[in-house]
Amino acid sequence: MSTLTPAAPQSTPPRPTALTTGNRKRGKTKMDPTRNNTAAGVAAWLLALLFASPVVWMILTSFHSETDAATNPPSIAASLTLDAYREFFGETSGVSPWPSLINSATASILSTVLVLVLAIPAAYALSIRPVKKWTDVMFFFLSTKMMPVVAAILPLYLFARTVGALDNIWFLILMYTSMNLPIAVWMMRSFLAEVPEEMLEAAQIDGANLLLILRKVIAPVAMPGIAATALICFIFSWNELLLARVLTGVVAGTAPVFLTGFVSGQGLFLAKVCAAAVVISLPVLFAGFAAQDKLVPGLSLGAVK
Repeated sequence: MSTLTPAAPQSTPPRPTALTTGNRKRGKTKMDPTRNNTAAGVAAWLLALLFASPVVWMILTSFHSETDAATNPPSIAASLTLDAYREFFGETSGVSPWPSLINSATASILSTVLVLVLAIPAAYALSIRPVKKWTDVMFFFLSTKMMPVVAAILPLYLFARTVGALDNIWFLILMYTSMNLPIAVWMMRSFLAEVPEEMLEAAQIDGANLLLILRKVIAPVAMPGIAATALICFIFSWNELLLARVLTGVVAGTAPVFLTGFVSGQGLFLAKVCAAAVVISLPVLFAGFAAQDKLVPGLSLGAVK
């Protein structure tokens, strides 16, 4: 006699809970990372073009004639010419900018070298081998930048006239060095603080003195910071106008001083101003391109991670 067994109940699918429903909804609304990267790239390019457009317009205007540059709105399809550059380099006016450009290069390069020679040992004493009350020393360096230059220009002028240093490129180099030294010390201290102490201890065990440690150990490691500091000091010296305008004249005048007297307020001068601005900006651009492989790590305060 056979016995009947009850049939097994059919399994029913589990009912969706709030957790699974929320995960499903979040999965549907999740954005594609590729689309986010593309949007960020497009936004970055648009922002870069926005910032670069005035520079591109200045360069384009420098190759136009004065008549075409003064039209409103300016003509983009106007014929190109080198008349503005010929005017700047003195082919038509007879006034050459080369003495002023050479003075700017001499003052900027030599002052930058002097700043690095003085700032690196000072930063070493304030970071790697800190002196007593080093915070007071750093505040003293910072306090020298609190007084505006215009407040000190009259005593500097009287001092330069007394010692016979007016219109002297070497006195201008000294002024640029004192102007950039506090900034360089502050920057170099941040960079040298990243140098591992183990490297210095190993060099001292091998018998290296302070100069050898600075030249063979610290300088290669902190080279990105040194490049960033040098570039900033060079830019500040190249663009400085007030000290050069008051303390120099015909012999030691710099490029910014030449630019202030290059154009008169009469007639059309827009193309000439753009050409002069392009030429004077080129050394800074070349210096930036030369140091670009070390500039980004240096400005991020990380020679050693």
